[in-house]
Amino acid sequence: MSSELNLSRRKFVIGSATLGAGLAIGFEFPAIAGNVQNPSAPLANPEIGVWVVVRPNDDVIVRIVKSEMGQGTITGLCQMVAEELECDWKKISYEYPTPGESLRRKQVWGSFSTGGSRGIRQSEQYVRKGGAAARMMLIQAAANQWGVPISECTALNSVITHTPTGRKISYGKVSEAASRLPVPTEIILKDPREWKLIGKPIPRIDDTAGKVTGKQIYGIDFKLPGMLIATINECPVFGGTLKSFDDSKALQIKGVKKVVPVGGTAVAVIADTFWHAKTAMEKVDIVWDYGPNLNVSSASIEKVLQEGLTAQFAYVRNQKGDAKKAISDASSTLESTFSYPFLNHATLEPMNATAKWTPEKCETWVPTQNGENSMAAVIKASGLPAEKCDVYKINIGGGFGRRGSHQDYTTQAVLIAKQMPGTPIKLIWTREEDMTQGRYHPVMMGKLTGSFDKQKNLTGLHMRLSGQSILASTSPLTLETNKGLDPEVFQGLDVDGQHEFTYDIPNLTIDHAMRNTHVPPGFWRGVNVNQNAIFLESFMDEMADYAGKDPLTFRLQLLSKSPRAAGVLNAVAKGIGWDTPAPKGIYRGLAQMKSYGSYAAAACEISVKDGTDVKIHRFVAAIDPGYAVNPAQIERQTSGSFVFGLSALFEEEITIKDGRVQQKNFNDFNSLRLSQMPNVETIIIQSGGKEWGGVGEPTIAVGAPAVLNAFYRATGKRIRTVPLKNSGIKLV
Repeated sequence: MSSELNLSRRKFVIGSATLGAGLAIGFEFPAIAGNVQNPSAPLANPEIGVWVVVRPNDDVIVRIVKSEMGQGTITGLCQMVAEELECDWKKISYEYPTPGESLRRKQVWGSFSTGGSRGIRQSEQYVRKGGAAARMMLIQAAANQWGVPISECTALNSVITHTPTGRKISYGKVSEAASRLPVPTEIILKDPREWKLIGKPIPRIDDTAGKVTGKQIYGIDFKLPGMLIATINECPVFGGTLKSFDDSKALQIKGVKKVVPVGGTAVAVIADTFWHAKTAMEKVDIVWDYGPNLNVSSASIEKVLQEGLTAQFAYVRNQKGDAKKAISDASSTLESTFSYPFLNHATLEPMNATAKWTPEKCETWVPTQNGENSMAAVIKASGLPAEKCDVYKINIGGGFGRRGSHQDYTTQAVLIAKQMPGTPIKLIWTREEDMTQGRYHPVMMGKLTGSFDKQKNLTGLHMRLSGQSILASTSPLTLETNKGLDPEVFQGLDVDGQHEFTYDIPNLTIDHAMRNTHVPPGFWRGVNVNQNAIFLESFMDEMADYAGKDPLTFRLQLLSKSPRAAGVLNAVAKGIGWDTPAPKGIYRGLAQMKSYGSYAAAACEISVKDGTDVKIHRFVAAIDPGYAVNPAQIERQTSGSFVFGLSALFEEEITIKDGRVQQKNFNDFNSLRLSQMPNVETIIIQSGGKEWGGVGEPTIAVGAPAVLNAFYRATGKRIRTVPLKNSGIKLV
């Protein structure tokens, strides 16, 4: 693939001339009913409302709006289509519709958002129905051509067969006729027992080789004729503004075209190359108005959060019985306080976007997790109506939530491009800008209090969270609807649903004292379940130890009403050999949590040298997502999630001094090295059911508390503050 791409709308919307007279299938989502023009009517123009396209040459094109970020979503969704379509897997390809085209078609494609491990589970119905409907229509077209009952025809591997006579015809040869048929109103999907592709470890179709060889084109690689490069410097104190700048020295640098203000808070340098732009930016003399947050520090933020731990008022999300009374009447209580820091996404590819603005049109090329959010940012920043804007999705070099809700980099690219109309401008953040202008994992503290009777039976639990709300900045309307409560804070602790609290405790209160800071929060892979799992599962071990019970037995007694949670926990316990003595010098720990619709558990074996040097010898992970679309991808996602979770456990944190982020690059925001990575054995449990669980994030959270619990058994020390480097503990 050439690094110079011409991604016009033709790439995403195939006209009838190039489509031939093939078959295109469109559906309504129940959530957006009425957005498609009569999906059961004949498709006179097969371009309208398409999900699945079958071309005359037998090629199958799946239109997918979810973003591929290395998680394998594209392959999984295409597997589903091919399964129901009964097509030749080698004929499958995919395309990204644009949000502009979606708006023009009354948002037929639904949500473009890719996050929260929703890529498969939010899309499985429409892609499976698309494949099934296409198969039904193709068979009907063949039956009509032969003048035989449809019941006598079958389809397999893109070929339709008339069983009594053995006559055969390929999908492509009847696609034109099929396109003139009405879309079936009743679509019956395959029974899972009939699946041949779903559940198989099929190799990915999104150019894995290109990622290895460097041929894959990401947003930062994208080129257009006449394109210039911009870098940006935003006020280092969140909430500050730009007062003035002197660009005289910068303009003397070779290749520099212009120095411009951006949004009242930043300065950008536009040049012919990134290096020239970066070098010139260092010469710009900028005067900032730092605003009211100059004296904020990590220490001052911690004080605010500590106050929240004992505050009279908190938002109650999960309540059962009377935990307050159970604690006051208890024979004994146990209490522990935990803390979890700000974290940056630190994607390998820094934030970037390319924009071309004219008074007539604004086009952007964005590595985005949410094309609709990018589109909204473009419309607002461009000052143009929606019909004159569009966003073309480029491959993403890491998202982890950073490229979803927050589209500051897209906004900046458009604002810069407006100051040089007609010239394509690619904005590239430096690593330092990326580190200091993030949208960070929220800071949080937790205080847990357990109550016990005279026999050391657990009678109640109060879990108080104190810290930021992401939705307070990203979706204040949600908080208004919930009377100030942020439901996202309670991931893994909720009353029911995809983040259900799985333990059955007679008296329970889980609440949140909201304490927002000037540091902008964002959705960081795994989001709030990360700290919630550490708080809860570490304390479960503490309570088991206090009660004189084995940690596994203690948990299982409280999981009698959650057999799937017990199932993944038992699976990792068996896999790690929990009931057998560990080798000398080896110590074990485990943890479980439900999140993103899946049940996950982890067990580990570690050794500790000198009380500080931790070596993780192995992990056994178990996940029950209901259905496993591609087991190979689940195994890879699980291993990757442990990299993410262990990096945060041992090394990563964002600290604040003088109102600004102190960390600047990977030298002071460290991550796991290959030599430190333990072996991960993954157990996949398919319990079925109506709900499809996610796989990209559930296992992130359970690894850290498992290690903390094992560390206690090795050293007798409970560590309740993350990262472990602050306690002198390192991973070797």
